[in-house]
Amino acid sequence: MLFTCDRLRCFEHYHSAMGLRAWILGGMAAQLGRPTGLRGRLVGGMLNRSNGGFIAAAIDALDLKAGEVAADLGFGGGVGLGLLLERVGPNGQVHGVDFSPTMVSQAESRYRSDVASGRLHLHTGSITKLPLEDGSIHGAITINTIYFIADLDRAFAELARVVAPSGRVVVGIGDPQMMARIPTTPFGFTIRPADEVVALAKTAGLILQDHKRAGQGEEAAHLLVFAQS
Repeated sequence: MLFTCDRLRCFEHYHSAMGLRAWILGGMAAQLGRPTGLRGRLVGGMLNRSNGGFIAAAIDALDLKAGEVAADLGFGGGVGLGLLLERVGPNGQVHGVDFSPTMVSQAESRYRSDVASGRLHLHTGSITKLPLEDGSIHGAITINTIYFIADLDRAFAELARVVAPSGRVVVGIGDPQMMARIPTTPFGFTIRPADEVVALAKTAGLILQDHKRAGQGEEAAHLLVFAQS
């Protein structure tokens, strides 16, 4: 009987620990999807450190020229905004759109002078309803965002709407095999293989121009470079 009770306690403790783990991972996944408050600011800094190289490679793929208009959609910690500002130069403009008011507020503080000069325009909004004019963007990046977008058809339709006829869109995603091993993935992430993303973009009128890899090995991240059809 004592043995049975001990097993019961172990069973209860195990499920209690598993419930706590799920709660922690679910909270972290929610912050990755929409960073909020102090924890969100810490997540934004982490995203800048972990995604900096990936974002820089995406901007290289845009092939922007000085004086053009660029956008970072779902900019998170905001490191891409600074890189885009450097790329388009003093006569260019950058739009940043993010679903998180915390990230927008943080970017406003970090890039205060660029906002004041009119070089940087920050918006709180969704990729499925972009607060941008038709054909107003020469190059746009969206990195590690589409995991959190249920209506991806609508998102690609919006990307096709705002990008100029000669413009480019770069979508960055982690490799599905690598993403499947991340502990937060089961808590709100939708993982799609690159081929599926390309097919969805095509229905919106965005044609794949290039498929680059960022990182090393077979599980390197994907950079999908699209242009208007």
